[in-house]
Amino acid sequence: MQEQTRTVYMDYAATTPVKDEVIDAMLPYLKNNFGNPSSLYSPGFVAKEAMDEARARVASLINAEPREIFFTSCGSESDNWVLEACVEKYRAKGNHIITTAIEHHAVLTTCEWLEKNGCEVTYLHVDPEGRIDLDELKRSLKPTTILCSIMMANNEVGTIEPIREAARICKEAGVLFHTDAVQAVGNIPVDVKELGVDFLSMSAHKIYAPKGIGALYVRKGLILPSFIHGGGQENKRRAGTEAVASIVAFGAAAELAKNNLESHMTRIAGLRDYFIDRVLEEIPYVEINGSRENRLPGNANLIFNYAEGENIMGHLDVSGIYVSTGSACNSSDFVPSHVLEAMGLPYEKMYSSVRFSIGDFTTKEDIDYVVSELKRIVGEIRAISPFRPGNEMVTQQVIRSKKK
Repeated sequence: MQEQTRTVYMDYAATTPVKDEVIDAMLPYLKNNFGNPSSLYSPGFVAKEAMDEARARVASLINAEPREIFFTSCGSESDNWVLEACVEKYRAKGNHIITTAIEHHAVLTTCEWLEKNGCEVTYLHVDPEGRIDLDELKRSLKPTTILCSIMMANNEVGTIEPIREAARICKEAGVLFHTDAVQAVGNIPVDVKELGVDFLSMSAHKIYAPKGIGALYVRKGLILPSFIHGGGQENKRRAGTEAVASIVAFGAAAELAKNNLESHMTRIAGLRDYFIDRVLEEIPYVEINGSRENRLPGNANLIFNYAEGENIMGHLDVSGIYVSTGSACNSSDFVPSHVLEAMGLPYEKMYSSVRFSIGDFTTKEDIDYVVSELKRIVGEIRAISPFRPGNEMVTQQVIRSKKK
């Protein structure tokens, strides 16, 4: 076994560590300032004021107004709220929803549930880079279409979608538009006014804040039915005592993200390109999944032909390097990634894909260590693998057995 010399976290797309500044901001609301923001006395007023300030900071990150931000428990809840509430509210107009084949499961599983309950859902195709076809979107619109939901940036391959153009098409047709921007917010510029979206989902743990807190942007003038019933929190739209400390943390992280966005993008994209270039130059038979240009700064989803992604991931783990197959397959039943499948990849490439995602704490030295270990690990795996170069017949036999 290779002796582990260091640890490198390269799965920022899954979650991010909480920054010290964010912890410092939230701690007082876990200890001394623990009041309920709905209480009509001083401790409650302190909590309410802190929550209002955090709401303004989150709104500022996406150029929204504070009253357009509603705190939720996570991005998945925000997605569910939009989809289910729009169906409830606009049932008289129609029951048709448009989304894509590469959405996060928070959207896809909700759409599947809505289909079982009388809705019609169109799943847009994507090209080999993971980008939607705007002409297909136009053709998919119907008089019964009530909502279109297209993610801003894909969580697996990092491809950025043409959201502004898609939202404009929907607006011209009188169709509401939602984008799951969980991967985008804090990593690329997100301006809801420029984009023209009606709803936008966010999650704090993707921008160096704790898990368990998210938000939904609802454009001024639109009113969604409540998703959680009870008290009058969140302007009577989302019941439940607010997680004040987590909301404060979200606000602190949003302010950091806004203030550092340009330098963050430049630095992270530079590390990503350095990583990709070194891998492509030093390891044979490697390809990139997704778009090289329209891509999140920190995402590098790579195909290591003739080596299984899960095998690579396991060996990297032993070396103290933490990455993901990007849902490339399920370890129990070998279900391929729905994103890579929608992009038209053959099975052997789907099973050979690994997602690396870079963040604020990644260093050039980390990249060098990862590349060094990758060269060794991929070489060792290929040497004993049925997927090795020149053994394509065996490769196809293995793939066929996994598909059964």
